[in-house]
Amino acid sequence: VQLVESGGGSVNAGGSLRLSCESRGDAMSINCWGWFRQAPDKEREGVAGIESDGSTSYADSVKGRFTISQDSAKNTVWLQMNSLQPEDTAMYYCAARRVLACSWSPADFGYWGQGTQVTVS
Repeated sequence: VQLVESGGGSVNAGGSLRLSCESRGDAMSINCWGWFRQAPDKEREGVAGIESDGSTSYADSVKGRFTISQDSAKNTVWLQMNSLQPEDTAMYYCAARRVLACSWSPADFGYWGQGTQVTVS
């Protein structure tokens, strides 16, 4: 499974961005999609996840501001980011795992995109 992210960019604080993650390959075998981010000199952290049944989970830092969703064919996953703040600045990565149920640990994900930069000033 190949993951390709898009939609990053630079915005002012309070602005919005929508990230997309397109899967190429056997996407139907994926049971969990996740968005992670990594700021300079910080560890990669989980932001949001969505499971095959549509259930979602969010990091406390983004609850109420970010929304993860996927299309019915499960080929594309989006991360809608509203009320962005400078602390949201990071490289954002899409990830996927075949095992049922999501995880907050990057080590549990076997498929990763190349990342897309989000900068909030």
